Amino acid sequence: MKPDDPLLQILACPLDKGPLHLVVPDGPEHAEAAAEALYNPRLHRRYPIVDGIPQLLPASGEQVSDDEHEELLQRMAP
Repeated sequence: MKPDDPLLQILACPLDKGPLHLVVPDGPEHAEAAAEALYNPRLHRRYPIVDGIPQLLPASGEQVSDDEHEELLQRMAP
């Protein structure tokens, strides 16, 4: 998914219905952590993107720690 994809303008978090932010890979060091995802910074929840398809079921999201939250904020696409 690209940061300028129009789909990003209409995707919403299934829990609070607010906007999601694209998190881009930062390198191959941590394959799982570097994976492309959609992130809700309000709830500290990350939703994976699998084969280009956002997984937006509430059960698909995972709660992230405060440290990981800070890392994800830095990796959010502009």
